[in-house]
Amino acid sequence: MTNLAPRTEPNVPDATRALATAAAERGKRPRSAWRMMLPTMTPWLAIGLVLVGGIALFGLIGPLLVGDPTTIRDDGLQPPSAAHLLGTTQTGQDVFAQLAYATAGSLQIGLIVGVLATILSAFFGILGAYIGGFTDEAFSLFSNVFLVIPGLPLVIVISGFVPPEQRGLWTIAVVLAITGWAASSRVLRAQTLSIRSRDYVAASRVAGERAGRVIAVEILPNLLPVLASQFVFAVIAAILGEAGLSFLGLGASNSSTLGTMLFYAQNGFALPLGAWWWFGPPGLIIALFGMGLSLINFSIDEIINPKLKNVRMHRKRAKVAARLERATARHDAADSGSDRKARA
Repeated sequence: MTNLAPRTEPNVPDATRALATAAAERGKRPRSAWRMMLPTMTPWLAIGLVLVGGIALFGLIGPLLVGDPTTIRDDGLQPPSAAHLLGTTQTGQDVFAQLAYATAGSLQIGLIVGVLATILSAFFGILGAYIGGFTDEAFSLFSNVFLVIPGLPLVIVISGFVPPEQRGLWTIAVVLAITGWAASSRVLRAQTLSIRSRDYVAASRVAGERAGRVIAVEILPNLLPVLASQFVFAVIAAILGEAGLSFLGLGASNSSTLGTMLFYAQNGFALPLGAWWWFGPPGLIIALFGMGLSLINFSIDEIINPKLKNVRMHRKRAKVAARLERATARHDAADSGSDRKARA
């Protein structure tokens, strides 16, 4: 006799149906599929959004509010004061002005790398898995080659061969994107192979829909949480990778980033001289921005991971049931109070 163990995890379709029924009973429209794809607002997600939003706002508005970060003064290595909020460097340059421009440069590199890496992984992962056959095998082989190549040594070698005068922001971003898309492509390929075998995709293909429309309408919307998670991870890896390259002297020579700030602070012996205001702020910005993106990525993982998604739906059902129970209790209390008044 077959032993049928009971399911211990909540059923996603049942949870969705229960939420829709409860919303209809309260006179509200049920949440759309797009709304259900968004992560649940939690304290960790709120902290991540505040950190990322605050640092991004500082990078956008900061350069407009500060002076020229390259201006040399005769008050070198001055601690933070009213004149210089984060002190000065050895040559008297304002650290706060440098931090504003460096934050903007690092955010620009992170955004460029995130977009390029996501496009490359989507192209080789989604398109190859959908077409199948020789194309899928070739794309998969190409991804595996980049996957087994050590990323950091390859980035160092490529950056070392580029002349310093040509090693700009876009050069570093392209190098980091080329070496950081393969792992995401493998994940997207596996997800696409699973979605391609579903009935609605097969029906679209049998109906004669073009491949581009099937990918854009039927497959891509189901992969948006995965793409968002991979984009966030690519931005984190890009900022950390650029900081590492700049710290080794292989970063963008004509751009200001958080990594170049750490590089010049190291060359200026900021740590032995105790000038914490020179190397501390850029390191703190990198740490806080990475932590904020990680918290956002953990919240997106609620949608990607089926087990976490079931728990998420079960938690929403529990909240809806608790609200309905409280509303029913208040209504019953109000009815009993009115009956007592009528009898009196």
